[in-house]
Amino acid sequence: MNLTAVLLTGLLAGGVSCAAVQGGLLAGLITRQRRAAAPVAPTTVPATKRTPTHRAVPADRAVRTATPWRTVGDDLTPVGAFLAGKLLSHTLLGALLGALGTAVQLSVRAHTALQLVAGVLIIAFGLAQLGVPGFRRFVIEPPASFARIVLRSTRAQTAFAPALLGLASIFIPCGVTLSVEALALTSGSPTAGAATMAVFVLGTSPLFALLGYAARKAATAWRGRLALATGAVVVVMGLLTFNGGLELAGSPLAASHLLASTSTITNTDATSSSPANTDATVADGHQTITITATSDGYTPTVTAKAGIPTSLVVHSENAQGCIRAFTIPERNLQKILPATGDTRIELGALAAGTLGYVCGMGMYTGEITIN
Repeated sequence: MNLTAVLLTGLLAGGVSCAAVQGGLLAGLITRQRRAAAPVAPTTVPATKRTPTHRAVPADRAVRTATPWRTVGDDLTPVGAFLAGKLLSHTLLGALLGALGTAVQLSVRAHTALQLVAGVLIIAFGLAQLGVPGFRRFVIEPPASFARIVLRSTRAQTAFAPALLGLASIFIPCGVTLSVEALALTSGSPTAGAATMAVFVLGTSPLFALLGYAARKAATAWRGRLALATGAVVVVMGLLTFNGGLELAGSPLAASHLLASTSTITNTDATSSSPANTDATVADGHQTITITATSDGYTPTVTAKAGIPTSLVVHSENAQGCIRAFTIPERNLQKILPATGDTRIELGALAAGTLGYVCGMGMYTGEITIN
């Protein structure tokens, strides 16, 4: 298990993808906390009606509560609690996946179902953040009364809800997380699985820390506008996650299929507008299809012959993220590609038509045309 590659996946693809989904929810939570904690305008009490309880705050105490270090600590408390909760839950999940990996292999259909459910959950959270009727209570927060009883300090109360959101983030994964979970499942041991997930979460931490700190600072100035902006981003990411599930299922409602149908209808010169195909190589009655997997996706589009025993060779060149989870939905088959190297898949004799393939989160697609 190359943990360096996992760390880079978290820093790059995972940081951006997960920050858009979970970071949007965290920013919305911080905004709500900031709004609830906003100071109420003081009322002036006439001198004749003042009681001994109306006392001025000593100047030295006011200075103590407004020191720069205390302010920075208060601003970083929510995101720190979120990352701690996320690290704990994902490390435990990685250990469980590693333990199950030798006996259980997550099928493509199960992976597809998880991604579709995750997409629905993310959309629901985004709609709740936008204040859409019927979704407003769909948030991960402890009851205010419970928080007041269990947690005595303001900072502890500020950290509690983000920590719960971090723990629950395993149920609202971004697409890249699902691919890393597949790596943890194939690791074959609880230790390796836990290390894989922990390193991935640590890789996403810098961007989350920056986002959480910025959200805390911007919450006061932007008020409701920050929640609306992040809610819209979360809804968009939920739609993309759900579409990824449709791509994994090979559904005709997936975006790539809809675009392909539209292109077929609108293009009058389909031959000139489509990319050039590469023919499979045939030798001694056996056909070999070669596809290259890079950080940008899969190339090229290949044309093969029907009725000939066929091998598919996926050549990886610095492949990262979900691209390493090479999936053929029609065959219910998924192979975890090495970052660099060749993976051989026996397809048998192919029937005329098309055979589609997709990455583990449905973002990168391709197909083999069989004549």
